[in-house]
Amino acid sequence: MRAATFFDGEGWRDGILSVDDGGRMLLRDEPSTPDLPHLDGVVVGGFTDHHVHLQLVDASLLAHSALGRVVDLGGNPDVLRSYAGEARFVSLAGAPSLNERNLAPRSLSGRSETKRIDPTFDDRRSVTIEYAGAFLTAPGGYPSDRDWAPEGSWREIGTVADAEATIAEMADAGASCIKVASNRTAGPVFGDGILRTIVELAAERGLPVIAHAEGTGEAQRVARLGARALAHAPFTDLLTDEEIVEQAASVSWISTLAIHDGDDRDRAIDNVRRFHASGGTVRYGTDMGNGPTPVGLNPGEIAALREAGVDGIDLLRALAPADPLDPASALLLLPATTLDPLDARPLKA
Repeated sequence: MRAATFFDGEGWRDGILSVDDGGRMLLRDEPSTPDLPHLDGVVVGGFTDHHVHLQLVDASLLAHSALGRVVDLGGNPDVLRSYAGEARFVSLAGAPSLNERNLAPRSLSGRSETKRIDPTFDDRRSVTIEYAGAFLTAPGGYPSDRDWAPEGSWREIGTVADAEATIAEMADAGASCIKVASNRTAGPVFGDGILRTIVELAAERGLPVIAHAEGTGEAQRVARLGARALAHAPFTDLLTDEEIVEQAASVSWISTLAIHDGDDRDRAIDNVRRFHASGGTVRYGTDMGNGPTPVGLNPGEIAALREAGVDGIDLLRALAPADPLDPASALLLLPATTLDPLDARPLKA
């Protein structure tokens, strides 16, 4: 046994590490005794990427990463359910690529990243998968006309009856949230009335709405109509300080900063910097599958978040590590001096 310092999602606590009969490391939330040696480093659970598209990547590579949880924000619900299962907990090691159609990767910006695969991670690791299911979009709206969008990955909603049926379908498929496409730059978007109805119907099922808001004024509009989170930190508008304060009080932002370059990137980082300073909740997310992104922690996203002032313990909060006290959680070791998530290593007996 060893004494250990661990991150509980908000701050640091002391606990005791032990090894079960199967050789798995377990963490207990209890004070240590003076005779126990102290672990060199700090313990966290596997990190979360809050915005991925598993059908556009080789998801088996997740087993080689520091990610312990991913949230898919747009795909075929039947495919996603087949991988996640009822408990949304599945070992991906050795699994075939979900990209069976060999689709060309999409890209909003042409920006590319180099895959970072750490061969020291145990191939038997498991990853928790949550998902929204299909994009909900207006008739003819984004991404219904995109080559990269897998078959069955969107539903066009024209009436309240369509919304009722689709939200029921996603809920029955095991969705943990609802994804709405509100991309005014790429086609029609929902009017205020139907979007508010979608939010209300989703709330009746206990499902928060996460919106892809793109185009002038869309981030403010979807927040005003009840979206709980933005799938991308706003990048088409430089929000005013007053708008930032309003957003910080009502919605969370999923970062996805590294998919941008040029003015879009500058606006997104400026917005995140002020949103974070105003007490807004920033979640780490990469839009994994948008171009050749890493299947794992994205160094470009980490660097962009730091550029926006999200670092140290705030960066760990954005990464939302799994509960290290959960016996099913994969435990990671970070250097106590830097707390750099890119230096995370699996904690082994």
